[in-house]
Amino acid sequence: MKVGQAWTGAHHAWLARQYLESPATRMAFDAEHETVLATADRRDRLDQVITQMAAESQFTEVVHRLGCLRGISTLTGCGLAVEIGDWHRFTSNTIGAFVGLVPCEHSSGASRVRGPITETGNTHAWRLLVDAAWHHRRAYCIGKIMRDRWDLAPAAARAPGDASNRRLHHRWVRMLERKKRSTIANVAIARELAGWCWSLAVMDEQMGGAATG
Repeated sequence: MKVGQAWTGAHHAWLARQYLESPATRMAFDAEHETVLATADRRDRLDQVITQMAAESQFTEVVHRLGCLRGISTLTGCGLAVEIGDWHRFTSNTIGAFVGLVPCEHSSGASRVRGPITETGNTHAWRLLVDAAWHHRRAYCIGKIMRDRWDLAPAAARAPGDASNRRLHHRWVRMLERKKRSTIANVAIARELAGWCWSLAVMDEQMGGAATG
């Protein structure tokens, strides 16, 4: 099997063809493989149900707007919408702290030292954003999946979504050029992605995203 093709249909077929001399080892292998297949099937069925629910819920409009961002599929968008709830509680600067994507600080007198990210707050939203941020490392190309998601979102959300996708990929490129560790770079991208998610989530559709008051 080639690297990067694990847990595909071809991979499962390859696993099933492996020769194991010991009957006990074969039995144990088959039992574990069946567990993997059953778990994957359950996951897929749950994904389908969540996708259907997301299409007709109080979070639908937010999910569609978040879908303008790379890495934010319906499932990820729905997860963020449910976990964060009322986005208006935050700003683009404070949303990062809520999901634990800000560095911890140690202060002593006039000195201030920043350490690793806190990873406190809503850990599920944290994981969703970190996973989504990796998508921005690859070159940005507007394909069918993205266009289909844009078609579900209001026109006012598409331009900022496209702008954020371009900016976040550019930031990835700059960090790699500066020899930043990929894990550190990805957390920084995830932190900014959280801010972009906030801006789309609180967008006033009637005013095309403009603030009202």
